[in-house]
Amino acid sequence: MVKGVVDINCDMGEGFGAYDIGDDRTVIQYISSANIACGYHAGDPVVMERTMRLALEHGVGIGAHPGLPDLQGFGRRKMDLSLREARLMILYQLGAAREIAGSVGASVGHIKLHGQFSDMALHSEELAGAVVDAVAAADPSLILVTRSGGLLHRLGEARGLRVAREVFADRAYQRDGTGVPRRLSGALITDAQETARRVVRMLTDHLVDTVDGQTYRVEPHTVCVHGDTPGATGILAAVREAVLAAGFEVRPIKDWL
Repeated sequence: MVKGVVDINCDMGEGFGAYDIGDDRTVIQYISSANIACGYHAGDPVVMERTMRLALEHGVGIGAHPGLPDLQGFGRRKMDLSLREARLMILYQLGAAREIAGSVGASVGHIKLHGQFSDMALHSEELAGAVVDAVAAADPSLILVTRSGGLLHRLGEARGLRVAREVFADRAYQRDGTGVPRRLSGALITDAQETARRVVRMLTDHLVDTVDGQTYRVEPHTVCVHGDTPGATGILAAVREAVLAAGFEVRPIKDWL
């Protein structure tokens, strides 16, 4: 008996020029949606096209993954942005993703902010509003992938956007539902079986343990494993196997949300 449907997503296309990050060709076998870097924090036009072709070949949903213009810091350093800059950065990167997707016969179905861009929007109502404005102006049919209950979730739904509630398989949680900062010990969870156990609990009991011994309630549409997490391929394989064994279908969010 099928208990429900869930999406498994991964950040991909994060190489640049001659440099590769992550094992996209293996990872693609275990996911249903790909968040593809748009050239600011990672990626370039050639990598974007290659990754989109790979997703198309495997029936994986394509999403734009806009980040801050910070290649050296991989988009994980704070920047002082005006709201106008933030809005236009999203439109610029989304436009690139949509045009390259169209050139290979595909389309962009969702958008998910990367790294520090996402964290900043989760803590600023003005910035979150600028993000939502950009998505609504570009294509109100896009699915906005973000943390359940956060500012982007609430403002996105208020604007009539489709919002996919996301959980992280490979990140430790704080009491407020945010991830433990990467600079702290224990922020990443790299044991494949532990991540799989956590994901099944999030799907069935709607709970995840926090680092202070509490629990945080979640109702996920999509589960993320970061492509640059050590052992990401093994984590994804274990998560997908466990999710299927628990009675859930794995399908791209664009097909059912």
